[in-house]
Amino acid sequence: MTESVGASVGAGAGRDAESVSKFVESFAAQLVEAGMQRMAARVFAALLSSDKGVLTSAELSEQLRISPAAVSGAVRYLSQTHMVTREREPGSRRERYRVHGDQWYEALTNREAVLKRWEVALREGVTSLGGDTPAGRRLAETLAFFEFVDTEVAAMMERWRAHREKTFGQG
Repeated sequence: MTESVGASVGAGAGRDAESVSKFVESFAAQLVEAGMQRMAARVFAALLSSDKGVLTSAELSEQLRISPAAVSGAVRYLSQTHMVTREREPGSRRERYRVHGDQWYEALTNREAVLKRWEVALREGVTSLGGDTPAGRRLAETLAFFEFVDTEVAAMMERWRAHREKTFGQG
């Protein structure tokens, strides 16, 4: 596969393929630094930077110069975290992968469910250890933090929905 073929997959009409590639790798590096798996970060950045927000496994493999197995593993992770969805190409058995405009909302909402489970576990920990022990107080403070974050995230997401609609229209 040649440089120009692979690089051109992610570039839309009128876009410089090298610039697109540099963005994908740069943004992916930021996502990796924040804790995302490397291949998942690269696949996500490629999808995010594609004009339609949809690419097939073959297109991702070509653009990123990675194996179909690497694409599959990355997409599995991204699907589990609600950052991309899988769909069938109409009239084909090929899957394509889509990133949505609300992927950050979905990812944060998914994290909110994790926080709720942590809150339950921390409440049980405070009860088990005793709220008056040093460990119990530490768990109680951690629980209070997560409860605070949960409340703030819910309020922030409401403000985001209103801001998004005002700024970008119904999406």
